[in-house]
Amino acid sequence: MRASRLAPLAMAVLIAACSPVVDSRGSLPEAEDLDKIKVGASTKDEVATLLGSPSAVATFDPNTWYYISKRTETVAFFRPEVLDQKVLTVRFDEAGLVREVVHTGKEAAENIDPVSRTTPTSGQTFSIFQQLFGNIGRFGDTAPRRNRARVPGGS
Repeated sequence: MRASRLAPLAMAVLIAACSPVVDSRGSLPEAEDLDKIKVGASTKDEVATLLGSPSAVATFDPNTWYYISKRTETVAFFRPEVLDQKVLTVRFDEAGLVREVVHTGKEAAENIDPVSRTTPTSGQTFSIFQQLFGNIGRFGDTAPRRNRARVPGGS
């Protein structure tokens, strides 16, 4: 009888655990703020005032700013799925004026497979027992014997 009362509660918990979690990261500027940016006329300071600081700045070109927004959905323990992704790229010329404003979306994203190589290290490989018991007896006088000060009349 008690199990029959707990069964609906257990089912509700299981169903709630499998409900998707939507996560939004970053934010894109509003359309009316983007309309205020004029190619060839707006400066970096004006863009920063209108849109805020960029999500990222290009590594080798400080005149390229990125504003990135991404929405993902995660169900239970599965890998998150990208629902929407938008990138606003603002490029400036050497004088600091807007040269180009480009919108890209999820369709421009590329999957990158990380390289699974490992870097060899020099040294020894220790077993679990060597790691656990290797320092037994090594704690004590830490000064090397040759560097100890000699006391007159001592040994």
